Amino acid sequence: METHDSKTDSDNKKFSIEDFVSFSAQLMAAVRARESERPDRLFEDIFAAGLAGSQTLQLVAERAKHINDGTLDRLAIRTRFFDDFLMSAVSEVRQVVILASGMDARAFRLPWPAGTHVYELDKPAVLAKKEAILKQAPPLCHRHAIAADLTQTWVALLLEGEYRSDLPSVWLLEGLLMYLTESEVRDLLRTICDITAPGSYCGADILNVKALQSPDLAAKYWRSGFDCPEEVFASAGWDVEVVQPGEEGANFGRITEPLPPRDVLDIPRGFLVKAKK
Repeated sequence: METHDSKTDSDNKKFSIEDFVSFSAQLMAAVRARESERPDRLFEDIFAAGLAGSQTLQLVAERAKHINDGTLDRLAIRTRFFDDFLMSAVSEVRQVVILASGMDARAFRLPWPAGTHVYELDKPAVLAKKEAILKQAPPLCHRHAIAADLTQTWVALLLEGEYRSDLPSVWLLEGLLMYLTESEVRDLLRTICDITAPGSYCGADILNVKALQSPDLAAKYWRSGFDCPEEVFASAGWDVEVVQPGEEGANFGRITEPLPPRDVLDIPRGFLVKAKK
């Protein structure tokens, strides 16, 4: 997300990719807080403002004053799209795994069916910060916070946390894959496929190659883009559906201009993926 704040930009240039991913989690919380204030909001996240923090809320507010490029609408669409995806999936399964969960508050705000277990994986400092902010809020599911570095061994930690690989599950990889290399993306998708039972689901967002050239502040930290996300997921063992924000099924009345055809490659794109095993 581009800030157009010289001091902030200067500070952010010093971030490691790990630090920036943690910072982006607060940015996304601020976006959700802003969306929640709209009378035509696509969702309501009463925890987002607290998770974002006042400085990050101000940063997003300043951006919205000066830039109207549709980014905030696309991010709101992404949140609603994955809310709906998760709620649909848990009509059949009761295990939800959110990788790089950051400041995601879905365990606390979505109406989970009885018996749903939500596993949130992120670095210890991120989970500790979120739990300190939300300490008075009861989760609406059986929530398992698992401190893990996704670039290191994490599967064993998930299995030790009561996750059952013999039962179907639904996975969410929101705002994650673009920070991984192409080989890391493919390895992660294969790993998830290996530890999921038939009937499992996976939701993710992914960028195309052109998007990596974006002037957006975050683009300095993006490591991979794919012009054919269908191939990426299919090669890892998933049946996949792909839609772009603004297309039917991922619009919610927010985007009115038609998108150029997919075979036009020289424009930045983001894709929303729903996959099933």
